[in-house]
Amino acid sequence: MNYSPRHGRILDLLTEQGTMGVNDLAQHLEVSVETVRRDVKALAGRGAIVRMHGAIALPSVVSEAPFERRMRENRQAKETIAALAAATIRDGESVMLDTGTTTSLLARALLDHRQLTVVTNSSDIARTLATVNGNKVYMAGGELRSDSGSALGFSAIEFVSRFSVDHAIISAGAVNAMTGIMDYDLEEAQFGNAVLARGRRRVVVTDASKFGRKGLVRVCSFAEVDSLIVDSMPPEDLSEALRQADVTVTCPA
Repeated sequence: MNYSPRHGRILDLLTEQGTMGVNDLAQHLEVSVETVRRDVKALAGRGAIVRMHGAIALPSVVSEAPFERRMRENRQAKETIAALAAATIRDGESVMLDTGTTTSLLARALLDHRQLTVVTNSSDIARTLATVNGNKVYMAGGELRSDSGSALGFSAIEFVSRFSVDHAIISAGAVNAMTGIMDYDLEEAQFGNAVLARGRRRVVVTDASKFGRKGLVRVCSFAEVDSLIVDSMPPEDLSEALRQADVTVTCPA
């Protein structure tokens, strides 16, 4: 099919990012939200894109497994965060990671590290790091979720509670100035809280799309976090809440 230059740019962005919201597209294209909505309507009418849960995507993305689809969302931002987080970890240290697309990308960013001790509930992270560079990997047991390949629930929490690590790192579904670190799943939130409790350094990694979201279940307050690693600085109200809780914010220069 032949597309206008702007429609072609929208399709290129979706190929790169996986899914995008209308506001994000408007910013990337430097046009109004109303213009993007007209473009989206036209492209959807031609079957070139699919509208889903407040975002749009290519039809091929919709058919992907949920975790693989999330791995594509904001991929560049997540890889930037992963690289920043990996740079804070030294060879021979111990790291505990929860299941998340950003923590999975962090595992890939750690492939050049040596002799790490890794504790995780993620089968993806365990596979990535278990067989390279003299690493030692401990994986929490329990029923694996089909959507993410993660072990959750009491047995997973009990398992990680036996460890004390240099770096406890979790991803977040939402970061809100009023409510702290949030998620949308009770068991994932409970596991994330358990991970943070086991680290001498407690870190949350998340991209800017999570700023200001309300979430559903509280993971922890900002007082229970030492560092937030992001791809861009949070808005002023969130930055102030983080400052008051003495949370260090790390983002690209």
